[in-house]
Amino acid sequence: MAVKKLEHLGIMVRDIEASIAFYTSVLGLEHKYTMTHTNGVIQLAFLAFPGHDETELELIQGYNADLPAEGKVHHAAFTVDDIEAEFERMKSLPQVQLRDDEITTLPNGARYFFFYGPDGELLELFQPGAAV
Repeated sequence: MAVKKLEHLGIMVRDIEASIAFYTSVLGLEHKYTMTHTNGVIQLAFLAFPGHDETELELIQGYNADLPAEGKVHHAAFTVDDIEAEFERMKSLPQVQLRDDEITTLPNGARYFFFYGPDGELLELFQPGAAV
């Protein structure tokens, strides 16, 4: 298995700029970059603790901002070296249900796919791209 670390935690937000301001001023996170998802609708902002880029907070605007506070965490992502190999491995495991039938590529070259945990929780395997 090639999972290396917890990549990021995705939190759905209503106003990405207000959320960036909150997490930078209140928690001291650094805003690394914001990009539009490949689908052209969703905005993604990535933040990290100063000097510690190993785990990020991903803010997601435009996916579903109407969930109650207990449902704002969208997914947990884990870094992998070879997204294609992990995609094939996950497809071969009978206990794993993939959310989609393909790997998504973001504008910065990052690639990912989602699958479900045993209680329906959304999990992601993620191969980083270039920082924007």
